[in-house]
Amino acid sequence: MKVQNLNQIAIRAQQQLITNPNPQFLNPLLSQLTNSQNAFFDLYNQILSHPFSHNHYTFTHALRACYSHHSRSKALEIHAHLVKSGHYLDLFLQNSLLHFYLAHNDVVSASNLFRSIPSPDVVSWTSLVSGLAKSGFEAQALHHFTNMNAKPKIVRPNAATLVAALCACSSLGALGLGKSAHAYGLRMLIFDGNVIFDNAVLELYAKCGALKNAQNLFDKVFARDVVSWTTLLMGYARGGYCEEAFAVFKRMVLNAEAEPNEATVVTVLSASASIGALSLGQWVHSYIDSRYDLVVDGNIENALLNMYVKCGDMQMGLRVFDMIVHKDAISWGTVICGLAMNGYEKKTLELFSRMLVEVVEPDDVTFIGVLSACSHAGLVNEGVMFFKAMRDFYGIVPQMRHYGCMVDMYGRAGLLEEAEAFLRSMPVEAEGPIWGALLQACKIHGNEKMSEWIMGHLKGKSVGVGTLALLSNMYASSERWDDANKVRKSMRGTRLKKVAGCSWVELEMFNNRLDSNLCAA
Repeated sequence: MKVQNLNQIAIRAQQQLITNPNPQFLNPLLSQLTNSQNAFFDLYNQILSHPFSHNHYTFTHALRACYSHHSRSKALEIHAHLVKSGHYLDLFLQNSLLHFYLAHNDVVSASNLFRSIPSPDVVSWTSLVSGLAKSGFEAQALHHFTNMNAKPKIVRPNAATLVAALCACSSLGALGLGKSAHAYGLRMLIFDGNVIFDNAVLELYAKCGALKNAQNLFDKVFARDVVSWTTLLMGYARGGYCEEAFAVFKRMVLNAEAEPNEATVVTVLSASASIGALSLGQWVHSYIDSRYDLVVDGNIENALLNMYVKCGDMQMGLRVFDMIVHKDAISWGTVICGLAMNGYEKKTLELFSRMLVEVVEPDDVTFIGVLSACSHAGLVNEGVMFFKAMRDFYGIVPQMRHYGCMVDMYGRAGLLEEAEAFLRSMPVEAEGPIWGALLQACKIHGNEKMSEWIMGHLKGKSVGVGTLALLSNMYASSERWDDANKVRKSMRGTRLKKVAGCSWVELEMFNNRLDSNLCAA
């Protein structure tokens, strides 16, 4: 609002205070100043100085202004005034205060206030359940939700209450309670066709891995929006059913019931990357290019980059990387790890140098790519230098994968004593894959003494199936059949089984059929 208009409203309010200080006329003027913090509270303070110029609606406007301007101190002042003046017993004002505290994550004040309300209504309960769930106190939110049905006064939840409870159930994986909330909504027959309620239930089933329930619900819902489609797609992708996720995306595009948004596109690109399905990812890329209304920002660009590098198409990955205008640490880390993963060690280090020149601070993921490149290229001195820079200069605490890269680097170079010394100097206990990498290096370089030390150390340890299989094979190659059988027996006892290697083959006929369907779309 312009300053001139604000001044006019302030003048009218001053005249009203002098001639007829009636809250019926002052409150509308006060509400018009809500967007201007100083003008609003100047008038509000003047209104309070007149004993008959304000009522409970005045305080409602004031609390709304506190919420808009994040003025906690003023809200506390209003709360104190309400208690002193006797207006505090007004349930509407109590609910307004409750909403303010929860919106600003003041769970303690909100909980104390709620306990002081003699007869909380459905708005009070809904504000508390929703606010606690959004503040990260999902268990407490569900506790209060179940108390709504407690005697002596049972309060019937509305759609907003159930949606808040369902969101809390989704976060905690409380499928049983979530199903009860779903059943209650259906039984009361007041949520039929409520897309927000349906999406909350859909998210519950998807996040809890009940994908059959999610698919059944999705098929029955008549009013589906982009959130419905994206939630189901995410559920399949999160559960590892990437082909099903892509099928949902394809159906979404062909049905034209709702247009995919950024979250939809990023999820389906991640699913394509997970199974290395380059043709599917390429189709999604073509779809993105056909959507002129879709803003291709950092998230979509990084998802495209991630898809191409994980599918092994580094040429296209580098093209996408070069097209990104605002490259962040994720962009750099993705392409650097992709180059290292696909065997471009020299290019990896060149790009890392370029990253430092452009003053982009590397993160822990970027250093995994750099150390991996050094490991595969046999650049031990450079790897040690980068590891020390990561720890000492950038202040990044090394994780298990960083330690694994270093041990692997020493092992590949045949520097087994240095690998052992590094492993002993680690501030944390090495995990199975690190021991497995060193054991593999001992096998390659024929160091039986260190192999014996590692094998003795691993006895009784909880390690991965790959390390156990390698250990068994090494015992067998040394004709230590009893030890080999013990390892195999322990694998069977814990029902561990090494997953057989496999290759992903995209059939040409499938690609052609898919492409023709896309063209038809």
